Amino acid sequence: MRRRAGALLGTGAAIGSAALLAVRRRRRRGTAADGAAPVLQGGRAGRPGEMARTAGRLGVSYGIHQAQRTFASAARKERLDEEFLLHSAEEVTETLGNLKGVMMKLGQMASYLDLGLPDEMRAALATLQTAAPPMAPELATSTVEEALGGRVGEYFSEWDPEAIAAASIGQVHRAITRDGRAVAVKIQYPGIAAAMAADLEHTDVIFTALRMLFPSLEVAPLVEELTTRLAEELDYVNEATNQQRFADAYRGHPFIVVPDVVEALSNERVLTSDLLGGRHFNELSHGTQGERNHVGEVIFRYVMRSLYCMRSFNGDPHPGNYLILDEGRVAFLDYGLVKHFDAGEIDLFAAMHRSMVDDRDPAAFAALLVEAGVIGADAPLTDERLFEYFAGFYEHLLRDEPTKITQEFAAGLISRMFDTDGPFADVQSRINVPPSFLLIQRINLGLYALFAELDAVANWHAILADIVPWAGGSGTGPATELGRAEADWLSRPAPGRGSRR
Repeated sequence: MRRRAGALLGTGAAIGSAALLAVRRRRRRGTAADGAAPVLQGGRAGRPGEMARTAGRLGVSYGIHQAQRTFASAARKERLDEEFLLHSAEEVTETLGNLKGVMMKLGQMASYLDLGLPDEMRAALATLQTAAPPMAPELATSTVEEALGGRVGEYFSEWDPEAIAAASIGQVHRAITRDGRAVAVKIQYPGIAAAMAADLEHTDVIFTALRMLFPSLEVAPLVEELTTRLAEELDYVNEATNQQRFADAYRGHPFIVVPDVVEALSNERVLTSDLLGGRHFNELSHGTQGERNHVGEVIFRYVMRSLYCMRSFNGDPHPGNYLILDEGRVAFLDYGLVKHFDAGEIDLFAAMHRSMVDDRDPAAFAALLVEAGVIGADAPLTDERLFEYFAGFYEHLLRDEPTKITQEFAAGLISRMFDTDGPFADVQSRINVPPSFLLIQRINLGLYALFAELDAVANWHAILADIVPWAGGSGTGPATELGRAEADWLSRPAPGRGSRR
């Protein structure tokens, strides 16, 4: 328990360290209507200070906690430890939830990645996926009215002033349009653009820390890529375009659902789309193994088909962005962080897969790493050593048989990336992350962490071969029932055009 308490303190210290390295200015606070909690904790300049203050409070609490433990009985020490962990987890979560923006996104990621966090911290951070602190109802209403240019009643026959979800950039409300369409209305937080800009001013701190882990990392292109992608998230017109493109691509799909956008009620700060009702991803912990396997395969097919067939990756795979619908369908939400790849980039990913999975060719794979800019041509590493390291990321695809994606597998990916004292430290010190690979790492970090939560079992090798022929298909037809349903959908003409194939 003391180790877990120390790990939690370390989380707060890490937040504080980054903040203390940033420029300190006078703190400004946003205010909400009728004395409600602020929309954003701290203004543009005060956000680093707020993180530092949280870290400081955790340090003081930890000191008091240790003093209380000194003369306590064993049973009392255990109770004190649990109380400290719960209180501190709530403290960190509240700070990140109020800060919104980039900092809240980091908290969301930490909630489902295997980073060695105490269970109390992970559970507290999980609330950021769908239930972060929202705007006051009055402020939410006035914000949507300002963005749309008129009173709520002019656009909606019914409007729920209470948010049904609050995320890192905006929150979502139920409504019914004047023509009777049930919709979800996402409203951007006032001041979030300035808050995100403030966070992005300090990305150099984050990447400076990463350079300590990966000395070969080229920081400038990554900062530019991250800044571009996060800036796009603030533009709801861009998000609406992304979402509608995915909705059109998957229209009529038997198990993948993307809600349509209501263009007339969407702009830079408001995004209105069809309202869907379903269960949250986290509720699957009570589901059967068959249901968890089903959802895992649906998500895998969605991600791989989007990546390799649409050349697009919806780069925010956290549990709050999935809804489990009836009849085995899964809805995919939130299209602010989408990466579009060119044909050459997708061809490179495919070639890497073939050289690793199908050909098992270390020399060819190493040459592709050099071509991609992942490793330098002069790196003092053998082809076999590089092949051994990267094989860990393809482990679930290497066998043409049902394979469970376990917590150990997900933790192993984290370790391969970040454990500088691990068995692959020599490789880590030579690795670069090209901009085109930045969001792809969300598959390795986020997507497989979710599959591990499901304990999902499937023949991932065969499923990928259903989607893309270069993945070594058996030639005997779809590998699963879902594959057969998808093949039938693909054979039908798409609305307004020919066959989907």
